[in-house]
Amino acid sequence: MPDVPTRPDAPRLNRLAAATSPYLLQHARNPVDWYPWGPEALERSRRLDKPIFLSIGYAACHWCHVMEHESFEDEAIAALMNAEFVCIKVDREERPDLDDIYMSAVQLLSGSGGWPMTVFLTPDLEPFYGGTYFPPDDRWGRPGMRRMVPEVARIYRERRNDVAEQAAELTRSIRAIVGSTVSAPAGPVGREVLDAAVIRLLSSHDDTWGGFGGAPKFPPSMGLSLLIRHHHQTGDSRSAGVVRTTLDRMARGGIYDHLGGGFARYATDARWQVPHFEKMLYDNALLMSVYAEALRVLGDTPDGQYRRVIEETGTFVLRELTDPAGGFYSSLDADSDGEEGLFYVWTRPDIEAVLGEADADFFCAAFDVTPEGNWEHGRNVLWQPEPPDLESIQRLEPLRQKLFAARAPRNRPPLDDKVLAAWNGLMISAFVDASVALEDPAWLVPARRAASFVLHTMVIDGRLRRSWRGGKAELTGYVEDYAALAAALVDLYEATFELPWLEAAVQLIETALAHYADLAGGFFLTADDAEALLVRPRSVQDGATPSGNAMMANVLLRLAALLDRPDWCDAAEGTVGAYAGSLAQMPGAHHRLLLAVDWLTGDPVEVAIVGSGRHSGSAELLRAARTSRPYNRVVALLDPDAEDANRAREVIALLRHRESTDDTPTAWVCRQFACRAPVTTAEALRDELA
Repeated sequence: MPDVPTRPDAPRLNRLAAATSPYLLQHARNPVDWYPWGPEALERSRRLDKPIFLSIGYAACHWCHVMEHESFEDEAIAALMNAEFVCIKVDREERPDLDDIYMSAVQLLSGSGGWPMTVFLTPDLEPFYGGTYFPPDDRWGRPGMRRMVPEVARIYRERRNDVAEQAAELTRSIRAIVGSTVSAPAGPVGREVLDAAVIRLLSSHDDTWGGFGGAPKFPPSMGLSLLIRHHHQTGDSRSAGVVRTTLDRMARGGIYDHLGGGFARYATDARWQVPHFEKMLYDNALLMSVYAEALRVLGDTPDGQYRRVIEETGTFVLRELTDPAGGFYSSLDADSDGEEGLFYVWTRPDIEAVLGEADADFFCAAFDVTPEGNWEHGRNVLWQPEPPDLESIQRLEPLRQKLFAARAPRNRPPLDDKVLAAWNGLMISAFVDASVALEDPAWLVPARRAASFVLHTMVIDGRLRRSWRGGKAELTGYVEDYAALAAALVDLYEATFELPWLEAAVQLIETALAHYADLAGGFFLTADDAEALLVRPRSVQDGATPSGNAMMANVLLRLAALLDRPDWCDAAEGTVGAYAGSLAQMPGAHHRLLLAVDWLTGDPVEVAIVGSGRHSGSAELLRAARTSRPYNRVVALLDPDAEDANRAREVIALLRHRESTDDTPTAWVCRQFACRAPVTTAEALRDELA
């Protein structure tokens, strides 16, 4: 049985004790008679005609912990819940399908969403009431659990017709939101949607503190990536300035861990000063990638900030979020010892005790540490309102190391050590991006290990699983799992030119097309043989991570260009076209899908290189291809001396019938497999790509 959090006076275990999800295990000793989502709970609800109390959250969620402590550990509230409802706990990270469906209900009911999410369902799984966090007693304009639970149960018993009508109306709306096949009008999409997205980003930028809009501020990785691309293609200085301001402010803000590296989930204020302290794998993956992209395209800052952030964030992931077998864990909690952020914050005396008075004065001035504290209870969040000069950065480095060592013995935030396929795909891509940007192959080592881990432990009978923990892979993968992992494997191939990564990506895409594709265009979130739910949802808009449809469209375009698969290009174009209406109305919700639009409406090229890996000319051609054309291109390299050279020619259409000139590394630039004359120097290749 997995480890279950305990305390000396803990009650007996409930059904969640058999789960693998750390979030469900956190609730395994609640007096609430929790069920995991599954046939047993759903059948009990139908048989007893009892409504369902559905609670959805995740392990690192601070307010989930608050609601658990206040209500789910309360014997009286638990007794009310057990008497009136079948109570079900769901980890939103394991079940994004359920989260999407019922979050739509909460947003329709309340106008907003978040976690913990609380939804009341009929035995037919139709929602009729819900919200997010509910206190134990009426507070802050929110109904308390002691009053709400019996009141909802009474309404369900005494006003069944009203409940049925409300549930039916909500269900119709949910099906229109998360289950619609296309968003009219469907059809071709032009570059005007790219321009509209850029204009919206630039107009909402906070020119002082970076980011878009006001507090709270979330890391806008996908929007920044779009602006970097726009700057590269147009030379627009405003886009580059917005990116630099935001990357700089985030890296100097409290959202960044200045001692251990890595980013927190978001900032509660407009200055990036005070974070919501949970650290999520996907945030750090996406941010590593965008800092690497900025380093490649914009160039580093004078103080080497982008390089430092990439290296420190990657080191944090390897140190704290990596399984010994190679997979990447999901998150670190916001809380430790029951208090949010306690592991990360400092008092002025704490720092003086480690550094001594003189160094403490210098460090505290640099990181806004005050005797009264810049946060709560006299504590300080480390951040840099003003950038230090190069001399100060050098002096601060050993002081940061001393404080990092002094922080290490503190009680650490709990770890969610499940491995999710989609998030691992994002992190594998991030390490590949780091390797390319830093020109350091060492960063490919964790990317290879994680890719091997997922392929060998989470692909069972040809089907990718969503989650792995403690030696057990479970839950049918979602389209985002296939798309993110396939994209990561293509990234690995283009960084290493090791053919098995590309072959594995092809297998994943073939499976995804067989089980997730919609004939009307795009992809469903769930497989065609997955559990039947209220609606078969689709992953369309970007959220904290890119949408499954967006990632799938982009990887299909890359593979189509490598393998000469026009049918896969058509599938990508159909995905974009299916959401033409939504792209036009809400371009800001589709930043990753807009990259596919850029490919389809731009001038994508294929670059084939033939040359021995031992010849310096091969590396020079490769570097020229990467730096001269960072976007809308694929690169394939054939080493004629490699054992799998013949198989590479068979698999990769771009490499067929290619031979080097007089054993000199040679490159071809092609568009839709129509190729120009071969070149043998990096300078000539740059000219061709220009």
